[in-house]
Amino acid sequence: MLRRSCLLLACLALGAAALTEPGTRSLAENPGSAPSLKETTAHRSPVDVALSPDGRWLVTANETSDSISLIDTVSETVVDELSCPGEPAGLAFCLDGHSIAVSCTNSGNIDVVQIQDGRLVHQLKIHVGYEPVGLAVSPDGNIAYAGLVATGEVAEIDLRAAKVTRTFEVGRWPRYLTVSPDGSRLAVGCSGESRIAVVETKTGEVAYKELLIGGINIGHLQCSSDGTEVYFPWMVYRSNPITIDNIQRGWVLASRIARVRLDGPQYREAISLDVPRKAVADPHGIAMTSDEHRLVVSASGTHELLVYRKPDLPFEGVGGPGDLIDRRLMADKDLFDRIDVGGRPMGIEIATDDRKVYVANYTRNSIQVVDIEWKQILNEIPLGEAPELTLARRGMELFHDGQKSLDQWYSCHTCHYNGGVNSKTMDTMNDGTELTMKTVLPLEKPSQTGPWTWHGWQDDLTDAMQASFTNTMQGRRVSNDDARAVIAYLDSIDLPPNPFRNSDGSLTAAAERGRKIFESSATGCAECHTGSRFTDGKIHDVGLGSAEDAYTGYNTPTLIGCYRKVNYLHDGRATTLEDVLTGDHAPEKVMGERPLTQQELADLVAYLKSL
Repeated sequence: MLRRSCLLLACLALGAAALTEPGTRSLAENPGSAPSLKETTAHRSPVDVALSPDGRWLVTANETSDSISLIDTVSETVVDELSCPGEPAGLAFCLDGHSIAVSCTNSGNIDVVQIQDGRLVHQLKIHVGYEPVGLAVSPDGNIAYAGLVATGEVAEIDLRAAKVTRTFEVGRWPRYLTVSPDGSRLAVGCSGESRIAVVETKTGEVAYKELLIGGINIGHLQCSSDGTEVYFPWMVYRSNPITIDNIQRGWVLASRIARVRLDGPQYREAISLDVPRKAVADPHGIAMTSDEHRLVVSASGTHELLVYRKPDLPFEGVGGPGDLIDRRLMADKDLFDRIDVGGRPMGIEIATDDRKVYVANYTRNSIQVVDIEWKQILNEIPLGEAPELTLARRGMELFHDGQKSLDQWYSCHTCHYNGGVNSKTMDTMNDGTELTMKTVLPLEKPSQTGPWTWHGWQDDLTDAMQASFTNTMQGRRVSNDDARAVIAYLDSIDLPPNPFRNSDGSLTAAAERGRKIFESSATGCAECHTGSRFTDGKIHDVGLGSAEDAYTGYNTPTLIGCYRKVNYLHDGRATTLEDVLTGDHAPEKVMGERPLTQQELADLVAYLKSL
């Protein structure tokens, strides 16, 4: 998304490095073949930052420039930038401490880059699957683990052999993960099923899962030094009507920090983050000082760092925490304080002095150096010259801004993660009724999928966007220019390459058979799901309504990217595509002529996943 033409040239220069088979080495014979991008003018949009073990170097993952940057922590300047195609997302130092692994979501690769004499040099690429985001590295630096969001797996990568040694299923949407100090256990945040999966690295088996009731958008994970606990921020959704009173009580969306045991199953403990009238939106990054005296969290939706005195935090288990922040935290600035850093703070790292925090600030295109004891920004390191702010870039900032909602409780991104969906059915009151829960619709390319809302009553996209700010978020009306900016941002989002197609983008044999079934009168799917976005833009009564609905019939949803969802149909009654096609929305109950055979069902699912 938001790519500039100058980046395309840089990416084309890497064409010779493309992989042909998963797990193969591609750049080892010519490790310096990737071009420097130090002079490129583009929004960098850093999402993650990693500090070398000796504290000398910082590396940033720059999402929208397809690059990584190297920062000298002594001079606090950018000394190199390297092309890293495929939307870099996660970073972890590995091997000898002078190499870094980079997860590239759209390419499905892990790039390994070495720091040599103050420069970044590509060493190898390893294809691991789709879509890698979070990374964790074993204590010896030789094994990396990558969460594969598209397939619900973790890939284990032998970095010395440059290959994937195994993959294991952990649960839906495993975005971020961390490994225990002894390397024996892996904690994985599975946002698609509101759970933390604890994996035995020796066997690759899930030892147990801890449920986060109502949990969405699990952020980065941080393991305690003794390996017994893992800490992480997340948000919780409660199925209450969106009213001013419910929002301010924390009964709609709220932010938390939790800890889960790694040495055996035990219900999570947590604290609430939200301050009355000034809540915390979209907590994301987390870090602890080496002595575990300070715990720091980035609140990306409210543009701040949250700084805690960890040993005295009032974590609560069953029955807790309360809906709002514990009052003890409000009475002690050393126990809890907020530092306004502006922009969209994402990944964070604590310096070796246990005082400075390095913040990857997405919208400011910078790394900020923040003193968590003095509570001030010491320096801001620009990652390069940023271009003029476009309409879409402005819309991106608005979309992720929790301060546009009532008392800054949540942003558009909170429900539509990165413009897509989340794992809950929600009551937005958008259809004029309370507690008629609806699955969250994806917002990629909305201009091509009108009318809008599940019932399709909204036929003006700008008005629909305004309603999101004033009704769903209970905030102030934005200007029409701002509403159009958000639409421009959403229209700019491109989904990653589909993992259920052949490597050249063509349909598999099963999907090709499924396409014919999809288009046949046996199913009637193509009667409604037509055109490039697989929606006819019409309202249909397919027998799934309820007496509580204010409207009759449902707007045909797009099928593009439907493999990314974890619940289906308007009320989420189906959790897999197989459920959709064999339950209340089975073809023979809607438009088709007969039930599908098992082979036809499998082929049709293969086709739907390929869209």
